[in-house]
Amino acid sequence: MWLRITAETAEALAYLHSAASPPIIHRDIKCTNILLDNNLRAKVSDFGASRLVPLDQTQLTTLVQGTLGSLDPQYFLTSQLTDRSDVYSFGVVLVELLTGEKAVSLERPQEERNLAMLFDASMKKNCLFKILDMQIVRDIKADQLREVAELARRCLKLGGDERPCMKEVAMELQRLRSYQKHAWAEERIKSTDFLLREPSEPHMGNSIGCESMKERVFFEPEQGR
Repeated sequence: MWLRITAETAEALAYLHSAASPPIIHRDIKCTNILLDNNLRAKVSDFGASRLVPLDQTQLTTLVQGTLGSLDPQYFLTSQLTDRSDVYSFGVVLVELLTGEKAVSLERPQEERNLAMLFDASMKKNCLFKILDMQIVRDIKADQLREVAELARRCLKLGGDERPCMKEVAMELQRLRSYQKHAWAEERIKSTDFLLREPSEPHMGNSIGCESMKERVFFEPEQGR
């Protein structure tokens, strides 16, 4: 479910950037602007800060607007808004979901208050798993977590030209999601095979049980959005 929600959000943003005419830059991507419907399907909301991009342009010079902690540093410094500004903000969302932490928190030590900087430092020190949400660690394989983390790191590059486009991000998350579904199916097949063995076949260990799934709500809808 975690991978599906992130993939659906990335696909929505990729549509705004690549398929909408004219293209749309959301400019305020954050967790509270990603809502879930009754079927837990992701919906991107709150287009109050969004800008239409003329077809003959790739960037706009605008008054800087966005949310502290999710705002693209390059846009903040230059006032040059591009679709890669949304990519940076989406990278922050990925890190928030990976860690269970807020983009900015005064409760953390001063050098760790900015989550994007904390995440980048943890990646450089090769101690990523120390800051990950343990529920996520239990639900997703370690190699997949590393790939999602590396994708988030690419989204958070300081230079916009170094970041992937949202279409690339969406494709990568769909690939990881497909891999996760395939791995889940294989585990189900193995479990079924074990349970259907001949009674005479010896086996060791406890009986296999299914751990109940715990629903996790990542986003809370804001009133009026």
